[in-house]
Amino acid sequence: MRIEPKILLLLALLSLLSACIDTSSEPQSGRLQVVSTVSPITNIVYNVTGDLVDLTGLVPAGADSHTFELAPSDAVTLASADLIFINGLDLETSAMRMAEANLKDGGEIILLGELVIDPEDYVYDFSFPEEAGSPNPHLWTDPIFALEYAGIVLEKVTARDPGNADAYQANYDEFAARIEALDAAIQATTASIPAENRKLYTYHDSFAYFAPRYGYTVLGAIQPADFSEPSGQEVAALIEQLRSGAIPAIFGSEVFPSQILEQIARETNAEYVSTLSDDDLPGDPGDPQHSYISMMVENLKTMADVLGGDPALMDGVETGNVPGPDTSVNQ
Repeated sequence: MRIEPKILLLLALLSLLSACIDTSSEPQSGRLQVVSTVSPITNIVYNVTGDLVDLTGLVPAGADSHTFELAPSDAVTLASADLIFINGLDLETSAMRMAEANLKDGGEIILLGELVIDPEDYVYDFSFPEEAGSPNPHLWTDPIFALEYAGIVLEKVTARDPGNADAYQANYDEFAARIEALDAAIQATTASIPAENRKLYTYHDSFAYFAPRYGYTVLGAIQPADFSEPSGQEVAALIEQLRSGAIPAIFGSEVFPSQILEQIARETNAEYVSTLSDDDLPGDPGDPQHSYISMMVENLKTMADVLGGDPALMDGVETGNVPGPDTSVNQ
């Protein structure tokens, strides 16, 4: 049978077009497709899974996890995911809605925070008042809770990919050892800070679970519950409170820059430090120091430095990622 020249030309063009399509972003057959949200959680997942899965973090470094809105294109990523790790406790509402709307058959959404603590243990505070309905979601600033997150990740990926169970377990065991060393160093560093100085006054209230673990008192947070800037009347009340409370330092955040903090520090003679972080990892993805543990080490060094303790007590903590730099994570 004779094939028309026009048909032959069309077939040739289709073949050429197919060859030019970039398939590098398509899921690799046989590998788990794993999605997570904020950088610390993505990093915890990475420390358990390494490059044995295709891992995508949805919330970019430096973004405000409370107000960040996903792009429509993220629906494609979520629709291909086998496992979606979300902190929960109303932190990532945009991601939660999109994950539920695009969950594939057999896909699973894991709400880490809600698996780790019970409702009676939720903390409601300055940035997260109980009348607003959502508890403080920053469990991971407590390293022991972060380790519990890692344990849930281990359980979920092992169930889906038993062929790599030994590797996942080995990664988890090493991560657990590093978390235990981090915990011990935080305790020692905190002990070096005079008891009367173990006070945290922050812009955004991120250390509600960290503080009771290690013996700090959270005196307050400057940012209102709706994540706006405080009013002039609120600022005046804060200044009065700080003057009467002998606060040595006010802690800001790289994610929440605020000139109001500088004003409050000047009027209360408190030292203003802007580098505490609850979800922005040091460095860039792929850097050796781009890790959850490194973030916590830098936080404790900052606290100790301005509160009268010994930051050098954190120097012995291994801050790298167990599988090495996170070059395999899509962010």
